[in-house]
Amino acid sequence: MPERKPGEVALLFAMVYRAMTDHMHDLLEEHGREPLRPAHGYVFRYLAGKDPVTVVELAAQLDVTKQAASKTVAELVDWGYIERRPHPTDGRAQVLALTGKGEDYVRLADRLWGEVENHWAGLIGDKRLAAVRDDLQAYLDSRYGDDDRVKLRPVW
Repeated sequence: MPERKPGEVALLFAMVYRAMTDHMHDLLEEHGREPLRPAHGYVFRYLAGKDPVTVVELAAQLDVTKQAASKTVAELVDWGYIERRPHPTDGRAQVLALTGKGEDYVRLADRLWGEVENHWAGLIGDKRLAAVRDDLQAYLDSRYGDDDRVKLRPVW
């Protein structure tokens, strides 16, 4: 087995993430769906299964400005994936929630991401992919433990 070069693993993770995202977009196109940007996916993941959140909370989660989060929200509202609702306790604020169309998109994305992962499992086997998953989780646990600093967000 060749010697591991410093920084090689991180670069491979970045390239694999890109390859998996490209594969996902190919599957979305096969299903006649628009390939939303990865940033949209982070918004969907944050809103899925949560109580409605504000743009400020979303911006903090994505580690972007409120203006950047507002722009992404406006796109997704225009496309019918999320909706703004009155805040239950603050009359000046609004909260965000997935619409039925947004929830459908998340379910489709989950299924298609499963296909992408199954492709990888077909290359290396289910047991090895499960080990990769466990190894990735172990690294995250070693860095963050139960700390909520680890966030699913774009890195830009």
